[in-house]
Amino acid sequence: MGPELLEARVPLERTLVDKRVVFICGLSIIVGVAAGGVAQVLTRLIGLVTNVAFYGRFSMSFVSPADHHLGGWVIAVPVVGGVIVGLMARYGSAAIRGHGIPEAMEQVLLNKSRIPARITLLKPLSAAISIGTGGPFGAEGPIIATGGALGSLLGQLLHTTAEERKTLLAAGAAAGMTATFGSPVSAVLLAVELLLFELRPRSLIPVALAAAVATAVRIGFVGNKPAFAMPNLLQPSEGALAAYVLLGALVGVAAVGVTKLVYAVEDAFEHLPIHWMWWPALGAVAVGICGYFVPHTLGVGYDNIDRILSGNIAGTALIILCGVKFISWSISLGSGTSGGTLAPLFTIGGGLGGLLGALTASAFPHLGIDVRIAALVGMASMFAGASRALLTSVVFAFETTRQPMGLLPLMGGSTASFLLSCLLMRNTIMTEKIVRRGVRVPSEYAADYLDQVTAGLAASKPVISLQGDQLLEAVRVWLRSEAEGSKHQGFPVVDAGGELLGVITRRDLFGPEALDSMRVRELLRRPLVIAFEDSSLREVADHMVQEGVGRLPVVTRAEPRVAIGMLSRSDLLTAHRARLDDVNVTERSLPRAQRAARTRKQV
Repeated sequence: MGPELLEARVPLERTLVDKRVVFICGLSIIVGVAAGGVAQVLTRLIGLVTNVAFYGRFSMSFVSPADHHLGGWVIAVPVVGGVIVGLMARYGSAAIRGHGIPEAMEQVLLNKSRIPARITLLKPLSAAISIGTGGPFGAEGPIIATGGALGSLLGQLLHTTAEERKTLLAAGAAAGMTATFGSPVSAVLLAVELLLFELRPRSLIPVALAAAVATAVRIGFVGNKPAFAMPNLLQPSEGALAAYVLLGALVGVAAVGVTKLVYAVEDAFEHLPIHWMWWPALGAVAVGICGYFVPHTLGVGYDNIDRILSGNIAGTALIILCGVKFISWSISLGSGTSGGTLAPLFTIGGGLGGLLGALTASAFPHLGIDVRIAALVGMASMFAGASRALLTSVVFAFETTRQPMGLLPLMGGSTASFLLSCLLMRNTIMTEKIVRRGVRVPSEYAADYLDQVTAGLAASKPVISLQGDQLLEAVRVWLRSEAEGSKHQGFPVVDAGGELLGVITRRDLFGPEALDSMRVRELLRRPLVIAFEDSSLREVADHMVQEGVGRLPVVTRAEPRVAIGMLSRSDLLTAHRARLDDVNVTERSLPRAQRAARTRKQV
């Protein structure tokens, strides 16, 4: 092999995992342990604030504020918490506002997964104050956000790449969710669907390891019992399964309404003539009033989910609880305070599912509707419709209750909710806020088409090459002619034996430094850049960008000195034609009115 080939630049072949991935796995395990610990610390902080604020005692036990004896003074407690959170956001970091996941998504998409270090402290502290003083939020959102911040911070300290930081951020978030609910599989799915925006071994393995480690930490503190206790369920009948799917569809429509109302409340706060620092205190007035009349709307409300799934609350009591909880949560969340959305959505969805299930069971007793399964389906369907994290919703409901007989109803109902949400709503409760800021959030994950096509298939053939010893004068005459191939923009240069020397462009051949008396090989200025016929077009495209070239010869591994084709940037675009043709066939099969409607919606 000649010196030109020894120095040739070839595409970097991508591997599923490498030593660097092993290193990131090690960091993810550390993040998993840390996030598991943070979850326990935050839970105890919430317990401490709750005990001090509602019971006047110093204790870290996790209690519900619903049993307080403050009377009308209970309205003041959330307001005090709102003032403190507003001050922390104003003078600490505005990033603590919100429920955590959209903010983490924004950092992934816009800031190369860099979360400021102060968020690691301020987010859990503000959440503990907000929730501990009665905020109607779950602890899981702030824990997820804090876990993600821990992963991002570790990645920044160790100077990792943006992709590696994203993986560490997602690992921390998944570990935080797992440490809260003991749901490692759904936590990994949440990371995939809402943070990673991909499903690759190099990102999936570290995240899964972090979730597994966080599960072990949780077991060490609270044991192995499911997050939500639920009586054993029986296999549903065919008619009941159909009813659960319809129920999921109805909850999906409700999820769209819930999302729109939440952002309508947020928009209303935007029009207030006071600084946003005071909004959390203003929203907390509604929290206090709701808590005065319905005490169980205060705090995280995990006990409410337990009662709903067990069938221990029904009828008017359930309607009041879920209705007032929604009012309290939507106003408080819209005010920009610190808290989570998962638990409130589960409560509202579970209550709505239980109510619909009870009505269906009363109207059609022969179907054998189980109100508890209906509540479980409603819980998962609400989250699936509001967030469009379908697999996360189904697996989460199963993991937190460990009721295998609920899996099929969960899949049917959540899928129906997901379908209706996609049809009726453009963005989700997780993405609407950041989409309004101009961020484009991926909503579909498909295999890279360029990764499925090889360079050998896409390369232009036959190869029109130039001899290295040709005089430039003769080459220029040929280029000005109308001969076949003379209009190409780039040509491989070969020696007398037909073996590659380099690539030259028309610009080189007609450049001011090129003299008629020169030979073609004298114009070669850079190492040869080639691609193998079995290289993917994704590898070739990356190679072109890294080398700053627009075309390169394609060779075989058996004969790397002989070009079998030329691949240019236009060939990469042409490779998409088959995919676009398939899409166009699908479009052409639609009625004309439907095609026009789809076009208007895209515009």
